[in-house]
Amino acid sequence: MGNQVEKLTHLSYKEVPTADPTGVDRDDGPRIGVSYIFSNDDEDVEPQPPPQGPDGGGGDGLPDGGDGPPLPPPQPYDPRLHEVECSVFYRDECIYQKSFAPGSAALSTYTPENLLNKCRPGDLVEFVSQAQYPHWAVYVGNFQVVHLHRLEVSNSFLTDASQGRRGRVVNDLYRYKPLSPGAVVRNALAHVGAKERELSWRNSESFAAWCRYGKREFKIGGELRIGKQPYRLQIQLSAQRSHTLEFQSLEDLIMEKRRNDQIGRAAVLQELATHLHPAEPDEGDSDSARTTPPPGRAPAPAREDEARQAVVH
Repeated sequence: MGNQVEKLTHLSYKEVPTADPTGVDRDDGPRIGVSYIFSNDDEDVEPQPPPQGPDGGGGDGLPDGGDGPPLPPPQPYDPRLHEVECSVFYRDECIYQKSFAPGSAALSTYTPENLLNKCRPGDLVEFVSQAQYPHWAVYVGNFQVVHLHRLEVSNSFLTDASQGRRGRVVNDLYRYKPLSPGAVVRNALAHVGAKERELSWRNSESFAAWCRYGKREFKIGGELRIGKQPYRLQIQLSAQRSHTLEFQSLEDLIMEKRRNDQIGRAAVLQELATHLHPAEPDEGDSDSARTTPPPGRAPAPAREDEARQAVVH
């Protein structure tokens, strides 16, 4: 009976976001939108550590109650220690790159107050902190940003949206051609107040990137998930070695990339080290080698296995 389409989370087909309302992505015909369950990765913001110092409570360096050895002082956030160096390819074209190459200052972070001096309307802003998902926003001027947070698009002051995290302007991570600053701001402001089923993006990064580039690939169900995986996430393990994951959609790839940022570089390298070393096969096993699931992650369901394959370089 024709093509079989996976069950949609939207109420009707007309609610599936297959094209941008602004009409900026007219490069090809309509695509079938397959929508997946929302992932609330921006919901789980970890509580900020207590202030250190005589006026901040806990300034004595001791755990609550004053017993036990002093707590180590908080370490400044260092992207090279906590973040994963990676590139994203669509077929053979590099569409995203986060590099720690010598001389690169693009990943330097600033306090929210200092970041305001570097922002211009239409800029993409990323707030980062150890063990948290990165949070993206669109700077719209007058010290304010528009961002997707807790399943709602909100207009907030940049200092409030940061929740105390350091931030940076990330206009150059994605290599798509950006829209004009005015169009970026209009895209963001037009969706303020949208929430839950009105949303077409899984996370703050996808929303902010769509506002700047206008590409439907950032939307839920913006691409058809069939056939060969055209997207590749290349994770840099060392100067000479990398590990590549393949995906059927940019939406799925962004989710994996953000998960890596949340668990941190050391955990990603440990996870890949375990995954890349095959376990000893059981006696009589027809396979020459089996890979063990990464620690802390349940075996992937069949649909995820189809969307995520590993290749070692």
